[in-house]
Amino acid sequence: MGNYPGSLKYTKDHEWARAEGSRYVIGITDHAQAELGEVVFVDLPEVGKQVTAGKPFGAAESTKAASDLFAPVTGKVVKANEALKADPSALNSDPYGAGWLVELEPTDGDTSHLMDADSYVKLLG
Repeated sequence: MGNYPGSLKYTKDHEWARAEGSRYVIGITDHAQAELGEVVFVDLPEVGKQVTAGKPFGAAESTKAASDLFAPVTGKVVKANEALKADPSALNSDPYGAGWLVELEPTDGDTSHLMDADSYVKLLG
């Protein structure tokens, strides 16, 4: 079925958010990386860019398809995973670790629209 850590919050667009202090680390779920297939390129926003919950902030391209990356929370990008430029396959091999995408400083702390792991698994059916 996949790996969906209970400590994370999930979106219907298959991103996850992990609270770390006042910030959120963002990535794609195990389901998303499996659907994409082998990721060959990741387009991430610049540090300082404002992103809006539910809106695209970047893209992941695979040998099968390209997919927008959607922000789970509204905020400012304070860190982008530059290592993905050299090794985008980390999105496939370690989507909850080395494959993280960005770190956000939220400007709107509302996470009520995010799902827990059980709700996300139900969404997947």
